[in-house]
Amino acid sequence: MTRCAIAPAGRGTRGFTLIEVLVALVIVAVGVAALLGSLNSAANSTAYLREKAFAQWIAVNRITETRLATTPPANGKSEGEIDYAGQRWQWRQVVSDTQFPTLRRIDVSVRPASAAPTASSTTEGDDGGDWTFTLSGSLGSSVALATGADPDWEPAVPGGGGTPPPGSTPNGATPAGTQAPVTGSAT
Repeated sequence: MTRCAIAPAGRGTRGFTLIEVLVALVIVAVGVAALLGSLNSAANSTAYLREKAFAQWIAVNRITETRLATTPPANGKSEGEIDYAGQRWQWRQVVSDTQFPTLRRIDVSVRPASAAPTASSTTEGDDGGDWTFTLSGSLGSSVALATGADPDWEPAVPGGGGTPPPGSTPNGATPAGTQAPVTGSAT
């Protein structure tokens, strides 16, 4: 016959104490707080990248519209607003000359209209900054005629040295129909 010993309650079995339960809850709370912080950061990053992508598309569209216009734009600044992706956007376009007479620069900056500063918050000459995206492009005809020769990109040096000798082309290119002299030796 076997005897079964039954331990009195509270002596042989041991549960968690109140302090152990509280420490476990603190550890879980810290872990959940860190997880929520990283999820919030990821959500904010996603919203920022989405906004930046839309602003980029608006800037590209604006430069394309300017290039395709039947009349070239005047130099200077122009501004406007557009509805895009269910949101109102503000754009600013600056057209300026470059060092090449037939080429002009276009700078387009875009931001959500809700981020635009109010008239009372900006000073004279201040655009409010904080543009979400700025894109630069160009407008105009080619810099050099398509002759097959490389253009001379070096600026003219005062006192000579900036123009090639007669009968040659810039950057040592050979004119069409002639052969370049062969120098060196084959080994």
